[in-house]
Amino acid sequence: MAQSLTEIAQSLIDANKKVQLIYAFNGIGKTRLSREYRLLVAPKNVDEEDDVETGIKVLYYNAFTEDLFFWDNDLDADVERKITIRPNGFTNLALNFLRDQGLDVNIISNFQHYTSPFITPRFSQDFSEVTFSIESGSDNSIENIKISKGEESNFIWCVFYSLLEQIVEIKNTLPENRPNNPFNNLEYVFIDDPISSLDDNHLIELAVNLAELIKKSTGLKFVVSTHNALFYNVLFNEVGNKACYMLKKLDDGTYNLKPLNGDSNKSFSYHLYLKNTIEEAITSNSVEKYHFMLLRNLYEKTANFLGYPEWKRLLPEDRQLYYNRIIQFTSHSTLSNEAVPDPTEPEKQTVRLLLEHLVNSKYWQEEIATAEPALANVSSTQEVNDTI
Repeated sequence: MAQSLTEIAQSLIDANKKVQLIYAFNGIGKTRLSREYRLLVAPKNVDEEDDVETGIKVLYYNAFTEDLFFWDNDLDADVERKITIRPNGFTNLALNFLRDQGLDVNIISNFQHYTSPFITPRFSQDFSEVTFSIESGSDNSIENIKISKGEESNFIWCVFYSLLEQIVEIKNTLPENRPNNPFNNLEYVFIDDPISSLDDNHLIELAVNLAELIKKSTGLKFVVSTHNALFYNVLFNEVGNKACYMLKKLDDGTYNLKPLNGDSNKSFSYHLYLKNTIEEAITSNSVEKYHFMLLRNLYEKTANFLGYPEWKRLLPEDRQLYYNRIIQFTSHSTLSNEAVPDPTEPEKQTVRLLLEHLVNSKYWQEEIATAEPALANVSSTQEVNDTI
């Protein structure tokens, strides 16, 4: 049924489920959905000072959360580089809580686990600023370094996770034994894609840890959304008694939240969903940049299933030409003037050609179409020919 994001957010609240998992491709509207959800639970027109009196009711992690952390690169002296945490009603309460609970140790430990044991965050006394250093175990430590964007995202997640972990621990104690804090009335948690720049091993571990935290929590309702099939599958298998959905944007700008009855392999056959999505764009002549990413993803998963070491081995004869064209649209540009333009009509036809080449190949017809739809996570060691 077609709905607005506000209506979908309300349906998630009304479902009254402890855990709801949502799968959606990037760009569909997960972040906006999390925002609508937050505004329905705690409207923006409520005075921020009310949080001090009534306590925070909803906690969310998304792109807005990351925007609360920004770099001061000390452009004049180029020495004191630091992350500054933007003050507002929520961060003031959260930072005081983190400081009072001594959670900087937990944050540092989690961050070093997912990134590098040698990069050390250091919080200011009031937790409003963070600097980073490389600790080499000798006198050669490098102070005030600027970490990568992926490491920054991981750091912000570790701050959020350490906060949530402590809240769960406190809420699991008897009410009369709980210390007074602004999170005692927390009811809802919405988490959107906390997996930036993680390899599969750490991604799986993060999903398992999050699932364990969700399972042991009492009195909280969780919504977790993601574009990553592996992350979705691990959560699906680790968390019991959950409701699962796929979020899809319709041509008229409305949305559909389709219930799922299994993981991405069983419930929506991830590889077939990719294929159908690209086919719809080709039919409606609405191929965009991200369809090249979906096409590459489909080739990667097919090559993985068949046992090819490189997905470009599945491309037509002039492999390097087609490989370069796909890479043009799927690689992250590093400079603003390197931004890739929208695909031209011939480039859109390349998507059609490469999709038809893949699905009409004997390997797709003989191996993929007849196999269990498990391309999202399956690796095959079967022997295959080197040509296609």
